[in-house]
Amino acid sequence: MEPALFNAEQNALVAVHGEQYYQAMMMSSTSSWNIRDRHMMETINRLMEHQGSNAKIIVWAHNTHVGDARYTDMAAAGEVNIGQLVRQQHAQAGVYVVGFGTYEGSVIASNVWGGPITRMSVPAAQEGSWEAILHQNAPGNKIIILQLLRDDVNLTQLRGNRAIGVVYNPAREFGNYVPTNFPQRYDSFIFIDKT
Repeated sequence: MEPALFNAEQNALVAVHGEQYYQAMMMSSTSSWNIRDRHMMETINRLMEHQGSNAKIIVWAHNTHVGDARYTDMAAAGEVNIGQLVRQQHAQAGVYVVGFGTYEGSVIASNVWGGPITRMSVPAAQEGSWEAILHQNAPGNKIIILQLLRDDVNLTQLRGNRAIGVVYNPAREFGNYVPTNFPQRYDSFIFIDKT
């Protein structure tokens, strides 16, 4: 397919899914979330098909999108994400999911959707969260190869995994944690102790 035709079809798909997303957003956050992540998955599949059988793709997205939803409380809420969908649809081709987090520091975000961006302080991670445990056990930056730890029963329990997005409010830090089975949600995790 010619690139111009591919782009035109993709733009039309964005418009259709965008309308579905905004209609669903008025009634259900779960439904609108799933429309958004299924759109991202469809885009991945379209790009893979467009590029041919040897195509490789890297998706850079927020942990709540790339970390497999089946290993969080998102699954109980009926939410799916691209991490889950990519693993389900392309595991045999080789899928590797990398999460990213910090113990404390600063972030550039906004208090509200569409609001001005500002540098905000990120408080120390909540006690008992994955980020707090990574800090307490070995402060410093690291990459944890979680797929090697999947059978460790001490690591497969649900613990909070901080989710800082484009909208962030440090005053509501308690609501920024997703209960997570860490070694199942990600294959690896990049941890920056202080951003």
